[in-house]
Amino acid sequence: MSTSPTISFIGAGNMASAIIGGMLDSGFQAADIWVSAPDDNHLQSIRKQFGVSVTTDNRYCAEQADMVVLAVKPQVMADVCRDIAPVVQNTRPLMVSIAAGLEAATLDEWLGGGLPLVRVMPNTPSLVGKGAAGLYANDQVKDKQKTMVESVFSSIGSALWVDEESLLHAVTALSGSGPAYFFLMLEALEEAATDAGIAGETARALAIQTMAGAAEMAGRSEHDPGQLKRNVMSPGGTTEQAIQTFEEGGLRDLVKKAYSAAYKRSGEMSKELANKQ
Repeated sequence: MSTSPTISFIGAGNMASAIIGGMLDSGFQAADIWVSAPDDNHLQSIRKQFGVSVTTDNRYCAEQADMVVLAVKPQVMADVCRDIAPVVQNTRPLMVSIAAGLEAATLDEWLGGGLPLVRVMPNTPSLVGKGAAGLYANDQVKDKQKTMVESVFSSIGSALWVDEESLLHAVTALSGSGPAYFFLMLEALEEAATDAGIAGETARALAIQTMAGAAEMAGRSEHDPGQLKRNVMSPGGTTEQAIQTFEEGGLRDLVKKAYSAAYKRSGEMSKELANKQ
């Protein structure tokens, strides 16, 4: 593997574009990036935006790479993998899938077997450079390749490894679905504030900034969330009353139930997807 590895993206959707943009901002060179997709018009816009090389030929794109990022929808992944299998069996690149639900063994089988493969579960804040991705590597992946994957996905947020592939379902329920949980909280806070008389735009701006500030504090602090919560609370004060209401209303149990539902559904969807291929 060269000092500056060539990275090819099979698929040119929003997530691929976000990753490429983050890579370039982090110091990767456009000359080391290839992208393939069936729509040449879209590819030309990608080329103009990022300065990367593009092609409609998936096999040619994969042939250029030290690392191939499979960024297509799960429903077409089998056809894409089987198409490029003869090429990657010859060149032996690191394969990286960002498709939810498709297990490493299944992907490796479609690719001809025996390849180093990493599964990544990114989330939608990756589109604004604030993502949280869970990563799993099969036994063929070397430490140098793990470092390369980390450098790519750290360019759009944080990238953390899990030791067992099954834990990606837990990651899906946490950071994959998680943004929607916080959007629900924002929605509820905005509604409550507008009911109290604050203008809608003002309520939304205050709620968003409050959430962003709290997240920043949690990320920088040496304290756990429980202590940070207590730091905001004064005996008999407003925050204490609100937190007590949340606790009495069963918020913790509700969050656990919601998380468990997402976790269970992730596993079900993985099985459904495998049965359709």
